[in-house]
Amino acid sequence: MSTRSAVDHALAYPEPPPSLLWRHPSTTSRPLTDAQRRRNRELLLLDLARNHPHHPATTNRKAS
Repeated sequence: MSTRSAVDHALAYPEPPPSLLWRHPSTTSRPLTDAQRRRNRELLLLDLARNHPHHPATTNRKAS
């Protein structure tokens, strides 16, 4: 059960304004240019080809 003073104290601080990073449903993303899409694809392929020691590739080994 809350007391009147606890409720008043909670309401004493206004809600912070929404972040500018939050998107509104009415806004749409800007489409990527062909150069941006090509660069993203190149970076993805480089990362996939890299050795990731902390995330070893899964193999089809049977559990012993």
